[in-house]
Amino acid sequence: MLKFYGYKKCGTCRKAEKALEALGVPYQFIDITEQPPTAGVLKRLARQAGVAPRKLFNTSGVQYRALKIKERLPGMKEADIYALLAGDGRLIKRPIVTDGSRTTVGFQEAAFKQAWKGAAG
Repeated sequence: MLKFYGYKKCGTCRKAEKALEALGVPYQFIDITEQPPTAGVLKRLARQAGVAPRKLFNTSGVQYRALKIKERLPGMKEADIYALLAGDGRLIKRPIVTDGSRTTVGFQEAAFKQAWKGAAG
């Protein structure tokens, strides 16, 4: 079963949930603000998704702007990035969906459906 790290008040997450439901794909919803993935899990998810650690930030979020992360990122070490993300789920781009070996970050409808269309079985 897929793990869906999201936030119920997030419109993008709701769209992604509807896409999975339309595909008949079961998933476990994990509220990313209450149970953010650990730094180790985030590192694994980023690798599986083929994205750089900095691409895991929710750049449109209030927390991202309040903490001036854009200015801080160039000087941050990878371990510090993962620690910061793991410490505050509101900083993480969502949704993150994984089956344990494949992962998607964010929601681009066509790519998302393509990635998970065979996961119903």
